[in-house]
Amino acid sequence: MTTTTAHPFNTAISLADNGNGHYTGQTTPAYANMVGPFGGVTAAAIVQAICQHPDRIGEPVALTVNYLAPVSDGSFDIAVRAARTNRTNQHWIAEVSQDHGVTTTATAVFGTRRDAWSDTQATMPSAPDPETLTGTTTPEVVPWMRNYDMHYVDGGVPTDSKESASSTTTLWVRQRPARAMDFAALTALTDVFFPRVFLRRGRMLPAGTISLTTYFHVDGAELAQHGTDYVLATAHAQRFARGYFDQSAQIWGRGGTLLATSHQIVYYKD
Repeated sequence: MTTTTAHPFNTAISLADNGNGHYTGQTTPAYANMVGPFGGVTAAAIVQAICQHPDRIGEPVALTVNYLAPVSDGSFDIAVRAARTNRTNQHWIAEVSQDHGVTTTATAVFGTRRDAWSDTQATMPSAPDPETLTGTTTPEVVPWMRNYDMHYVDGGVPTDSKESASSTTTLWVRQRPARAMDFAALTALTDVFFPRVFLRRGRMLPAGTISLTTYFHVDGAELAQHGTDYVLATAHAQRFARGYFDQSAQIWGRGGTLLATSHQIVYYKD
């Protein structure tokens, strides 16, 4: 008899359907962050909840997640509802809550894509193949990073307390163990970067994402072609000011397809 073990990511975003747009999930130690769970896995669980809803039409186009408070270890509830359904797009509202109140709010746009003129103006960063780069040892204090096979091209996790003039990080990354790409996994990858202020200041300090917006540029069929391969992820900040900084990121398939872009605002204390 063969026993199949669920992928850790599938376990982390597994949801029980309680009916009427309410779902229950459970935090997992594998995706713990320094405070609460990895924000990317919370965002992925929200996408998963909408995807499981019987009224859902189409696939993810945009997602904004606002992190109000840390999610505590244990169970959490996700409530999702369609605010409006149009001919080609559908607008969703979501809330994550626990006994102590609402921890996360989100809005999402799902839609059906059609054949139309297409072009990519952004340029994929130049990078050697991931197989030629040494994998990164992740900090013990950040368990969720162990679930990703990371090969930094530029701007790796600071280890020498040396400040950097650049906030840019570029890396090849995929899930560990390897897992076929889907929208939930892509959602989590848009938050795979350590805070840009760590790189600029050369050390870890208190910081956390407040709001994350992700735009999806592919449909499910195109995303499925990616399989279990690495993506090239790159991120940079525009300004650090009075305890907040922004971050813009791109997620590229190895073949040069721009899979997703994201923007977030982050709190930090120095």
